[in-house]
Amino acid sequence: MDQSVAIDVEEFTHCFTGECRVNMLPILFQISQIIAENQDLATSLTVMLQVMRQRLRMRRGMVTLYDNQSDATFIHESFGLTGVEKAKGRYAPDGDINTRVVESGRAVIVPHLRDQPGFVDDAASDGESSNAKASFICVPIMHARKVVGTIGAERVYLNRGLLKQDVELLATIASMIGPAVELYLLENVAKVRLENENRRLKNALRERFKPSNIIGKSKPMQEVYELVDKVAATKATVLILGESGVGKELVAGAIHYHGANADGPLVTFNCAALPENIVESELFGHEKGAFTGAAMMRKGRFELADGGTIFLDEVGELSPPIQAKLLRVLQERTFERVGGNRPVKVDLRIIAATNRNLPEMVAKGTFREDLYYRLNVFPITVPALRERGSDVILLADHFAARCSAQAGKEVKRISTPALNMLMAYHWPGNVRELENVIERSVILSDDAVIHGYNLPPSLQTSAETGTAFGCGLEAKIHAVEYEMIVEALKTHQGNMTEAARELGLTRRILGLRMEKHAISYKTFRRADSRH
Repeated sequence: MDQSVAIDVEEFTHCFTGECRVNMLPILFQISQIIAENQDLATSLTVMLQVMRQRLRMRRGMVTLYDNQSDATFIHESFGLTGVEKAKGRYAPDGDINTRVVESGRAVIVPHLRDQPGFVDDAASDGESSNAKASFICVPIMHARKVVGTIGAERVYLNRGLLKQDVELLATIASMIGPAVELYLLENVAKVRLENENRRLKNALRERFKPSNIIGKSKPMQEVYELVDKVAATKATVLILGESGVGKELVAGAIHYHGANADGPLVTFNCAALPENIVESELFGHEKGAFTGAAMMRKGRFELADGGTIFLDEVGELSPPIQAKLLRVLQERTFERVGGNRPVKVDLRIIAATNRNLPEMVAKGTFREDLYYRLNVFPITVPALRERGSDVILLADHFAARCSAQAGKEVKRISTPALNMLMAYHWPGNVRELENVIERSVILSDDAVIHGYNLPPSLQTSAETGTAFGCGLEAKIHAVEYEMIVEALKTHQGNMTEAARELGLTRRILGLRMEKHAISYKTFRRADSRH
């Protein structure tokens, strides 16, 4: 026998202490059999911890699992720990040891705990206890070259060779249980985290689309909320009507997330966004080989929305052939994929929306009459922004707060002249246009206030800016002067002396300029607390 091999065997089988590590081979084989048969982590750990306690004479032992997504290490199974240590969810003589093992993927050995900085022996009373003489071992549990946990153990060693052998033995066991630990993390920790994240996102969507988050308190919007509340509890087909930019998708979301299918998907499809030859495949899916480029079967939007809601925006743009197929889905909740002949049945709610005049299209023959009546089961008309009165101010405040947060700027309020301009404008682009206007104004604002001169030229009328002609330099100067005077008078509740001091003018000069702009100090005697 080779001399070096003989020495290793002699050390390994040196049993004068009564601890022959050769006897561990059947135990290792038993653990490997358990893992091979069922990949059951609980059974493997039960056997392993028994071996550590009874055969290796460990005083404490623990298996920690590492979740790399949350960068958290926690005790999964253990023995010999106090209730406090278990409650904390982690144990090590030095809190950094587990971290070092996880980060490096290498074992850490502490020959004597008493040499560890900050070591406190809770078991010691008079003199030195055996805790201070104990050693601590921590080895990584690896799978696919990544750390998925650690095995830690504590005991007193009188033989350095035995300590080294136990480190190697625990490392061997760790490599054997690595796949089972990885599988456990995937099936439990990762799955629970994904389920929680999915639940959080669904709750966020519900919060986003609930009617209370559709900004507006005007009577026309209150009527919309009432209709949404009534139809949400049913599965009736809904047709949402209204001009472009009024928020039809928000209404569709509110109906879905307050309905019986709220836990199912909400699938949105813009019927005007794609060419006619692609729309059919997008809506109903296609079979493999149905056309050039169809390399595999693909589900359409209706199948993806099964169990939930499909929202068909701009439904008035569909071609007559697609209208015919849509009619069948509305009647029977059944369709065939492109290139297929097997019927596909779905259980879903259909919500459609359009800014077109469908009765007029029916009269002209560009929209099927039977489809119109199938869609028009429960119509909801979302009012244009110009019909919603003071909702303009609520929406402007909402968009100003949101846009300022996104831009990292502080915008505290919208000035009175600017609000007057927003209220006087006719908003052909509705809520979407208002949001764009406010976003632009937030970017242009330099003093935490949105002024009239921050708004686009299309909103700056002569009635609100105090300028009678043109948009040149002189007109701009007049607009700024008007706004500064109004703001100063508003701040000081119509006190002309204080307003003049703020503007750096004499009271007489301020009076002359107020006369030029037809401004009366009496208008500001009662300050508006909001603006």
